Amino acid sequence: MKQLLSEIRKCTICAEHLPLGPRPVIEATENSKIIIVGQAPGTKVHESGIPWDDQSGRKLREWLGVSDDIFYEPDNFGIVPMGFCYPGKGKSGDLPPRKECAETWHDRVFKGFNNVELILLVGTYAQAYFLKNDNRNLTDKVRNHSEYLPQFWPLPHPSPVNRFWRSRNPWFEKDIVPKLKEKIQQILLY
Repeated sequence: MKQLLSEIRKCTICAEHLPLGPRPVIEATENSKIIIVGQAPGTKVHESGIPWDDQSGRKLREWLGVSDDIFYEPDNFGIVPMGFCYPGKGKSGDLPPRKECAETWHDRVFKGFNNVELILLVGTYAQAYFLKNDNRNLTDKVRNHSEYLPQFWPLPHPSPVNRFWRSRNPWFEKDIVPKLKEKIQQILLY
């Protein structure tokens, strides 16, 4: 896995399309228990090189009920976004993740895991990729998360931009987040 991550971090496949240039952000070990598949790094994460090192990451850690130390221990959480580099700015947020990352690297990365107990699908891009034949919208997938267990757990993106979704769906933080925290604790204490 170390060799593979080293190759990924040197990747320049889509460099000509990246406004800030390539800086692949991925973190995992072959022993990662929980894999987080999000969208792509934002500008802050691009600058720091630390995955989920922004407001979205703080909200995600809150939903998971874990400290920074636990979150950033790659044997606990492997972080494998759909796009490894910042894709640029769109009209209403960041552009979609570049498809080259998942197409080129995901199979190899996921074959390298030995200990995965749960894959968190954060946002619509991850859900569309991993749940290809499921045509339900994000809200229905999140509401019916138990149908995807034990392998997957669909989540909304924790971005501040998504605060309107969360305000329209208060059941998520009231009912789903406590179940998610419990599941995470079961896995990490196992």
